[in-house]
Amino acid sequence: MRRTRIGEGGHSAYIIAEIGVNHNGSLQRAKECIDQAAACGADAVKFQTFKSEKLVTKQARKAAYQTENTRSSESQLEMLRQLELSFGDFISLKEYCKEKNIDFLSTPFDEESADFLNRIEVDAFKIGSGDMNNLPFLEKIDRYGRLVILSTGMADLKEVELSLSVFKESSVALLHCTSDYPAPLEDVNLLAMRTMAEKFGKVTGYSDHTDGIEISIAAAALGAKIIEKHFTLDRSLPGPDHRASIEPQDFKRMVQAIRNVESALGDGIKRCMPSEESTKQVARKSIVMSRSKRVGEILQEGDLTIKRPGTGIEPKFYRDLLGKQLLNDVQEDQLLQWSDLK
Repeated sequence: MRRTRIGEGGHSAYIIAEIGVNHNGSLQRAKECIDQAAACGADAVKFQTFKSEKLVTKQARKAAYQTENTRSSESQLEMLRQLELSFGDFISLKEYCKEKNIDFLSTPFDEESADFLNRIEVDAFKIGSGDMNNLPFLEKIDRYGRLVILSTGMADLKEVELSLSVFKESSVALLHCTSDYPAPLEDVNLLAMRTMAEKFGKVTGYSDHTDGIEISIAAAALGAKIIEKHFTLDRSLPGPDHRASIEPQDFKRMVQAIRNVESALGDGIKRCMPSEESTKQVARKSIVMSRSKRVGEILQEGDLTIKRPGTGIEPKFYRDLLGKQLLNDVQEDQLLQWSDLK
């Protein structure tokens, strides 16, 4: 992977462009998505690898958001058949990602697809929220010993803990998410990301299903080490996920905003920063003579006042100066210096 130590040390957030099925079954459109995601600054693209017949029954209905977004009475199986890419297509896409210097991730939805992705050495497995409690499937994924990014939508802490207990051979990162498309802001519960990070000690991030880019930026400010966001070339295209995705221009804005936030977070040490030094000298204040006095005289309270600039003795020493003897003549409105005092 381009980023083999996600979440460690000072590494910035690992940003995933979730293409998913937004290629609408077209290899060419999938490659165009990769081109645009790379140009936007994404670290990785993520697809969905499945055999439709092994994923759903013939009678399975579409989810409410799928029905709303596709406006069709077709079954979930009929919909998925139109969105399925072949294993050969994914081999091409992995090679294309290598050419574009962007990581290739995919979510397997059945065991055959998982075996295939392992054979072609997918950079990481992303496990969707729908399978996060599918313990037999997680056990299979664990045997590959690859990095696993586990989404936790629809789950509580006990379910997450149970899922994590399965993994013995694989490193696991956790993504908080809300499994609705788009997710309502009042259900985002972004602080749950921190709760998981504290409880499980895992690299933790956020899979964003909300409209817009604000919540991903907020997640980065809260310390998300992975950000995943649905990505499309055109939100008006037919398909279940386009409306809950963002287009390249917004994805690029999101990436830049996240990088700006990370830069602004700093190291947490409270200190005067280099850019503040010149302002500090002008805006801070110093102890100033309120009247002229001669060498040998003793400073009294009425002799001193406090004014800008901040290049003299700091005001915190005001009381310490009272009673000190002058070594030099000093004039009214003159900044007092330590060299003026005995």
